[in-house]
Formats: sequence, C-alpha cells, structure tokens
Amino acid sequence: MAVVELTFESELAAPPERVWAWVTSVRGINSELRPLLRMTAPARVQRLDDVLVVAGKPVFRSWVLLLGLLPIDRSDLTLTMLEDGKGFLEESPMLSMKRWRHQRTLLARDAATLLTDQLKFEPRFATGLVRWFVGAVFRHRHRVLRRAFAQR
Repeated sequence: MAVVELTFESELAAPPERVWAWVTSVRGINSELRPLLRMTAPARVQRLDDVLVVAGKPVFRSWVLLLGLLPIDRSDLTLTMLEDGKGFLEESPMLSMKRWRHQRTLLARDAATLLTDQLKFEPRFATGLVRWFVGAVFRHRHRVLRRAFAQR
C-alpha cells in the first residue's frame, strides 16, 4: 500500500476567529461534509471546547456515515496538536486507514483567512479509490467553506 499526500487551500473572506469557530464545531464539520458524509459525536460535544483535549489521546469515537446514514468507517478522534485559532493536527486511528494524518491551519491575511488542509494517509485497501474519494470529499469541503465565508 502507498502513502497518499494531498493538500487543499482556500482563501476565506472572514477573520480567523470566525473560521475557527466553524471548523471546531460539530455543526461546521458536518456542514462541510454534507451531503456526502456525516461524522457522529457524543451528544454533549458541540465544539472542541466541550472536551478535554490531551495531545495523542482519543477525544471521542466517531462513526463516518455515507450520505449521513450508512456507516463506512470509524475514527477515534485524536489530536496531537491544537493551537487555538491557528490550527490542529489530527492523527486518528481509523478502521480504513493504517495511518491518517490531517493538519488544518488558519493563517490571517488582512480581513481574510487562508485555510490549508494537508493530508497524509495510508489506506488498508483500494489506495487509488480511497485517494479519489478523500480528494473528492476535501474538494467538496473547500467549496462549502468558500461559499460559507463568501463576501456579502
């Protein structure tokens, strides 16, 4: 199996604080994923602020649901770095991946934010198909983000 590396960038017409509030909320994450996927979270968790984050320790278990209904993967959400308002590094054990690494950074640019997702993962099977699917999901996420934070 091969390691896959993908990077996605979007300039968003909002300050980092506003973007951070979105990207660290369950509602924001699922808005980015909808309608392709949905990730579950315990009812008590609405934002990352609702849980104690200890670097390298699972925060909670999340099911990844295709079209919001069909379980296709499981993630033990694990953050190895969290810098409030600037980004995070997620390295979560997943059923479908030997390794999953997702780094999301926010960089202030005047009144805007450059949001970057860097992915490095190693699927357990069907590397080409998984690469295509993960790429499609993150392209979709960035389209949603650009729409959500468009100039008004």
